Amino acid sequence: MSVARVYPLFSSSRGNATFFGSRKGGILVDAGVSFKRLSQAMRDCDLDVSAIKGVFITHEHSDHVKGLKVLTKNTGVTIYGQGKTLRTLIDNEIIHSSSQILEINSAINVADMEVTAFDTPHDSVQSCGYRIRTEDGKTCALCTDLGHITKTVEENLLGCDLVLIESNYDDKMLSTGNYPPYVKSRIRSKHGHLSNESCAEQVSKLIQTGTTRFILSHLSQENNTADIAERVVISRLEQFQRNRDYILQIAPVQTRGEMVVF
Repeated sequence: MSVARVYPLFSSSRGNATFFGSRKGGILVDAGVSFKRLSQAMRDCDLDVSAIKGVFITHEHSDHVKGLKVLTKNTGVTIYGQGKTLRTLIDNEIIHSSSQILEINSAINVADMEVTAFDTPHDSVQSCGYRIRTEDGKTCALCTDLGHITKTVEENLLGCDLVLIESNYDDKMLSTGNYPPYVKSRIRSKHGHLSNESCAEQVSKLIQTGTTRFILSHLSQENNTADIAERVVISRLEQFQRNRDYILQIAPVQTRGEMVVF
């Protein structure tokens, strides 16, 4: 039986990909960088792309799918996702014509893991997070690209051992930044992205219900920094002691070969 591992390969507004599993096999959530960069990142983590037994797509935005076509062409791996997302990828020729695709309507087993999709509020045709139960009985969830925490999101994060959660922007940086007003409004909207403050509020709730490991993810490279995101979240957790009550990490823009065991 393999020990549960997560490898945050890429995480930012410019490219996202996360591998759950081990050298013998696992799943990739999103393929938002080129096949060349993804392959190198896997090697940096002592993994081979052949370990990817399924690719799970959260939504159709380019920072989550830009490497999907070449990845599937080179590996023949099956693509999983929600119906509207998959149809959009097909219509836009982002999925290779020979690709195997499978719509997720209920829990599915891939690489000895049970994967369930749950809806997230984002400005895409359809958007989801994933809850994953590993071979050794651990549960984790990936939840990025959402404007607010809905009841469905919260229900799917509860009870997880580890949560990768979006901490996309610092409101002050966004306010004073160079984005046009309509973009700032989109980011702040209920179908935009999760702020550091909203992320911190949810992390605090999850610690109180038993989740102990968190990876802050999908940080904006224009409107956030790792130091600011970390500081905001920790400031909401003063009643807890870091590395005793919880472990908090930041997903790197690009992996340095690190993994998280949970």
